[in-house]
Formats: sequence, structure tokens, C-alpha cells
Amino acid sequence: MLCLAAGALVTSLAFGDFTLAWTHSVEKTEWREHWRIEDGSLRLLEARVKGSGAGMDPGAGARLEDGWWVWTPQLPPVPELRLARSGATADWRLCDAAGGDCRDLAAIAGPDGPDAPPLVVSPCP
Repeated sequence: MLCLAAGALVTSLAFGDFTLAWTHSVEKTEWREHWRIEDGSLRLLEARVKGSGAGMDPGAGARLEDGWWVWTPQLPPVPELRLARSGATADWRLCDAAGGDCRDLAAIAGPDGPDAPPLVVSPCP
């Protein structure tokens, strides 16, 4: 199970492998990351970006596939992801990698803005 928390709001989704997707606030280019829950942590399995630009250069070993730069980041697992909700990136989406069920995170956590608490994505305890 995947837990989402924003301030006092906590909800869970029956996702094990999931994709986190958004549009880069400056370049207006889509970015996707494939994550897996492993041993109580989150492991980034793959990243892909539809182009490059300010702060979004493809990673080491990236290959071009159908217009996407795709690579496998070599990062250790993390306990959680903290997503800023400033309004600059208003289209965070989580999709279940197994079934394609997608959720708009603003619909779950409420409107973004400078006073919105971050959205914390983590494995449920």
C-alpha cells in the first residue's frame, strides 16, 4: 500500500509499483518516474523525460525511445517523497503500474498554492 499525506489528510492507495508523472514548470515537458515499494522504502526503477532543458537533463546511460529519454538512476531507496505544492507544478499524477489506475494528486490533497503543505508519498506502515 502507498500512503499520501498532506497536512492532516492521509489516504492510501493499493499501489505497489507506481508511476509519478508531472509537467516541468519551466520547460512544460512531461517527466515520469517508475517507483516500487521494497522493504518499507521507495526505489526509483526508471526515469523518463520528453526532452531536456532547465534542470532536467537526462541521466547517465540515457537512451532515446519513442521521443523519451529513458534511464535507470543509480540511487538508494528512500523512505518517502516530498512533493512541493506551490502551484508551479499543478499536475502531479500517480498511476498504478500494474493496472494503469491514475490519480490526480490535487484532487486528493486539495488545491496547490504557496501555503499548501507538501504532499508526502511513502509506503504505508
